[in-house]
Order: sequence, then structure tokens, then C-alpha cells
Amino acid sequence: MTRRLLLGALLILLSACAPSPGDRQTIRFWVMGREGEVIEQLLPEFERRNPDIRVRVQQLPWTAAHEKLLTAFAGDTLPDLCQLGNTWLPEFAALNALADLGTRVATSRVVVAEDYFPGIWETNVIDGRLHGIPWYVDTRLLFYRSDLLKKAGFETPPRSWGEWEQALAAIQKAVGPTRYAILLPLNEFEPLLALGLQQDDPLLREEGRRGGFSSPGFRRALDFYARMFHNGWAPALGGAQISNVWTEFGRGYFSFYISGPWNIGEFKRRLPLERQGDWMTAPLPGPAGPGASIAGGSSLVIFRSSRHPEAAWRLVEYLSEPAVQIRFHEMTGNLPPRRTAWQDEQLAGDVYAKAFRDQLERVRPTPKVPEWERIVNEMQLAAEQVVRGGMDVEQATRALDRRVDAILEKRRWMLARGKRG
Repeated sequence: MTRRLLLGALLILLSACAPSPGDRQTIRFWVMGREGEVIEQLLPEFERRNPDIRVRVQQLPWTAAHEKLLTAFAGDTLPDLCQLGNTWLPEFAALNALADLGTRVATSRVVVAEDYFPGIWETNVIDGRLHGIPWYVDTRLLFYRSDLLKKAGFETPPRSWGEWEQALAAIQKAVGPTRYAILLPLNEFEPLLALGLQQDDPLLREEGRRGGFSSPGFRRALDFYARMFHNGWAPALGGAQISNVWTEFGRGYFSFYISGPWNIGEFKRRLPLERQGDWMTAPLPGPAGPGASIAGGSSLVIFRSSRHPEAAWRLVEYLSEPAVQIRFHEMTGNLPPRRTAWQDEQLAGDVYAKAFRDQLERVRPTPKVPEWERIVNEMQLAAEQVVRGGMDVEQATRALDRRVDAILEKRRWMLARGKRG
């Protein structure tokens, strides 16, 4: 009887200590795309550790997310926590919508800045303030047909532009006039952007007030890019004009392709069994050695309007734990932004992911201006004019700078009056 009384007393004590539904904080978390489908699987452990917090997830399609966020900002209905693409951070920082996370990181035992790839961390620092924590990373590098490269006389992938041109010319000679050495879809700006980021000259001048595309560096990058078409190494096609990238890669229609980490899984699934040993990944070549690439991906941000910033930060810390990032990678294929997570045996042993680990040490942020997505679209259109022979490199870059300067006119006006652009 005594044991029953003790057990009853213990249960009463435990129920008294557990938070009642009315005491629990509910944080709203907006997540985009595929990540929104899988994040629910990671939350039970967080809520078990934090019984006073409940997470309510809203999944947004990428196509509608930007407009919905701006509408929520205007209506003062932003969530507590949100996944934000790295190129969107400057816009919401300019709106003064994002909380400064610098102080929280300074006292955190989980989020350790030095453990993150520097270029990825830097995408979240705007005007000296830390506005987000990298959640997953994205970059671009080479996918290539190792068998065709070897057939052309090369045992290893190129490491510099000079070696790359030699390999492209040799492959083109080997495959003949009906096939190509590389695929560079004209509707994809990322390959040219990566080449531009490899230069010492900035893409924007005067702290983002004016275009810098007429610089010797970007002209060199655009000229190198255009030569791949003018030499007949790449077809002047958009991505939609290629019936199936994986099928064409498998049949040898092209041997090099610049793409991101999601294609590791796609190539494993879509290439025929007899081609699974004939492809590999490699870091992007640079002008004189291994080159830089794009620092992409998504970050976790807390909005200044959040009613539960402490609870939201606890969720940021949980999702930033290396073990949680590894599980997230297993579920989505997204690459972890922390070096510690890359020590995981399975990830470290993935021969296709190894090149991404190398490349992530050499990624660079794009210019941190809200207008960047419009600017990069103009860059892509200018490049297509050069490829199709409508302009030469000098004409195209001068015209591009004029259009970019017009896009940045409001930014110059605001900065001249001491306002954040």
C-alpha cells in the first residue's frame, strides 16, 4: 500500500511540473519546398526536449514564398522563424525585418561561427550584423564523364582554366561534330556567375551603388564563358531545349555539366547501370588553379516582430546541431554548412560529395543588395547576346553596367540620405 501511495504522489508531482497546454509557447515556422515536407520529422525530438514549446510549421512553395513574405511584412503577420534563401537576406535586412543574432551566437554553445564554411557564414552578415544562421548550403561545380575525359587523354579533371580548355578541345575532337564537350544552358546564370566570382574585381562597385561588370575581371570571365560556345564546345541552347539532361549526359551528348548537390542523387537514380562508374564530380577550375564558386543555400532567420524570440532561437540551435544536420542531409540531400557534420562516416565516404566539401572552402557570397536577383537576370541576358553574336564582350558589359546603374538608382538615393538600401 505504501508503494502505491508513493507512486501516486510521484505522478501528481510530475504532472504538476509538466507545462499545461496553456503554458506552452507556440512558435510559427515558415519553411519552403522539399524542406517543408520533411521538417516535421525532426520536430518531435525538439518538442520532447522543450516541452514548453510547440512548433507550428507552414510549408510554402518557392514560387509563392517571396510574395507571401512581403505581404506578411506589410500586414505585420510575419512568423517567428523562417527559412530564407541567401539572396533574399539583403532585402529583408533592408526592411529592418530581421533580428540581429550576433549576441545570441556569442553566448551559444551550439552555434559556433568558426565551424561554418567562411563564405557561407559571410552571406548572413550584412552591414556588420549577423541576420541569419546557415541551415544548408548549395554551390556549383563540375559533373563530368570520367570515361570520356580519359578517352580524350586526361586521367584527372582540370584544375585551371587552361587545363579546362585543353580538355574541352580534346573531348570535342574525340566525340565529333554531333556532340559537345560541355552543356551550359543559356537560361542558367550560375556558371557565369561562378566564373565572375573567381575574379578579384567586385561585381558591383562603390559598396553596391553601381555595376562593376565592365571591370577587367568580369570581362575576362565573360570572354572565357563565351569562348566555350564560339569554339563549338557548348551548344547555344536553353535548359528547356534539352529533352532530358540525365539521359543526354548518359549517352555522351556532353561530358561536362556545372550543377549543384541535388544532382548527385539524380544521377545515381537516372543514369543506366552501365554508366554508374563513368561519372564523377570535381571542384570548379579557376583562372590559375582551383576556383571559387557560389555561396548559395538557405538560412534560418528570426523576425524582429517575433513574440517568442527565445523559443525561436532554441529551435535554431537544435536545427544547427551537427547530428541534426546529418539527419537532415540524409532526408533531403542538402549539404551541411558545418565542417563538423562533414566528419560523419557516410557523408565523408561519399565519393561524389567529396568535391563539394572541397568546393565549400572556396565559395563567395554574391553582392548583398536587395536588387541582386534583377541584376543577375540582366547579366544572363547580356551573356546570351554575346554568345549569339549580337554584341562583343566590351559592348555587352558596358550596356550591362548602364542597366544595372539604373536598377540601383533608388539604392544610391537612399544611401545618399543616410538610409539603409
